Amino acid sequence: MYSRQAPEPIGPYSQGIRSGGFVWLSGQIGIDPATGNLTGGIEEQTTRAMENQKAVLAASGLTFADVVQTRIYLTSMNDFTEVNRIYSAYFTDTFPARSTVQVAGLPKGALVEIEMVAENR
Repeated sequence: MYSRQAPEPIGPYSQGIRSGGFVWLSGQIGIDPATGNLTGGIEEQTTRAMENQKAVLAASGLTFADVVQTRIYLTSMNDFTEVNRIYSAYFTDTFPARSTVQVAGLPKGALVEIEMVAENR
């Protein structure tokens, strides 16, 4: 899977891979695909990461309604409530299974990274 509306991978990985009836989306951080730069604070980074995932899903012919599992990585659990507020706005029916963990650091100094698995129905 590849979308020009999502940032170029910053390492040796794909934006997403279709396998066994699922699409596995790599983690997205708040990089603006137009500039290649990390966006502002936690709100902007979360929104941008979700918009990046939305673009990769669309390139796969899928939407957030097809997402069955997500993982959220935060550099501070103090951002948990704000991330939940933004994240929840992208799902209109059933929420996917999810885990959220705090990590010591993320690429480019990001505050949040979000990865997903979607079912190709």
